[in-house]
Amino acid sequence: MAGNEDKVLQAMKKAGEPVRPGDLVGATGLTKDEVTKAINMLKKSGKITSPKRCFWAPAD
Repeated sequence: MAGNEDKVLQAMKKAGEPVRPGDLVGATGLTKDEVTKAINMLKKSGKITSPKRCFWAPAD
């Protein structure tokens, strides 16, 4: 897993609840584009899910 993807996934796990991409920008220190790219890669690999519109959480 790429470094940014790992940062985003760890931030999601630490939050303990579904988060928005904007929340992850602040939590990881990455840019919005970097977070969006990481979310897309994590989504494709099945590591995260969207329990409700515009929110993301680690897949169980």
